[in-house]
Amino acid sequence: MAAAALKQTRITILLSFNAAAILLAGVLIAGAIMLNGGLNFRVVDERSDDNGGAVQAPELIDAEGDASDQLTEAQKNYQTSVHTVSGVDSAPVPDGELWSEDSITIYETADYDICVGGGLSDLGDMYWQTSDTNVISGFYSGARTWLGYSSDVCRYPIISHPGTTTITAGTYDGTRRDSINVVVVEAPKVRWEYEVLSLVNQERIRNGLEKLTWGDTCADAAETRAKELVQLYSHTRPDGSSWNTACAAPDENRSYIKGENLVIGSSAVSPETTVAAWMNSEAHRANILNPNYTKLSVGFYFDPDTQYKTHWSQYFSNF
Repeated sequence: MAAAALKQTRITILLSFNAAAILLAGVLIAGAIMLNGGLNFRVVDERSDDNGGAVQAPELIDAEGDASDQLTEAQKNYQTSVHTVSGVDSAPVPDGELWSEDSITIYETADYDICVGGGLSDLGDMYWQTSDTNVISGFYSGARTWLGYSSDVCRYPIISHPGTTTITAGTYDGTRRDSINVVVVEAPKVRWEYEVLSLVNQERIRNGLEKLTWGDTCADAAETRAKELVQLYSHTRPDGSSWNTACAAPDENRSYIKGENLVIGSSAVSPETTVAAWMNSEAHRANILNPNYTKLSVGFYFDPDTQYKTHWSQYFSNF
């Protein structure tokens, strides 16, 4: 019993000495931290992407309206190509760099993906960073391939607000690293709405149809419908009524026709991509190429704090 008690006493004394040593070390470390203004933990962020996850292609909902059933086979099979550029030029890129220019400008809708310049390819894994997360908060871990971009050398930026930020990118093997200033500006709302009308008329002329004119009567309705898509992406309005209640016909005793196309999200970030999305859908293309329509109103609403950010509506009529 005495031997056991002695052994237990020795263990207790050792534990006490160890606890005291740990406590003393803690005090010394705390003192060092205070003397040096606190600890700064350095994260090696140039070896990690700041991304928002995988990029998913959005879907269109079916078009609504008095669509023509007289589309030719050529019209039904017509595919509009989306021609977009990354904003960088094709000039040769110096060794070890990724861009030949110092700055690019893009719209707040992220109207194109940010890509490396000079036709560089086969770079392997890359990291992408942003200096001001209030402008570009990060990047999706890929590119919008349905808009023609390559995930190997492009990234889809997550834009928060207009402003200027510096994008830094590089290869994990260290062979290339570079920075470029990105200026983000507001989308020109009214100009873009009229550009959609112009692009639609190009499609109609290509298919032997008359041009549409701007529909003043339903212009407010198109704006309203674009904003309503934030609450409900549907041809049913948030109050439960039909889309066609947004624009009343001027004379109830006459026969009128109306139609609506809608699109939201990252496939509709410019007039070109918006019209291309509609033209690549048979039902929406039928509205655009309906020979019975004479007017078109376009609504565009952008809000970076909403789920889909970009919201577009087309309101067709013959009044």
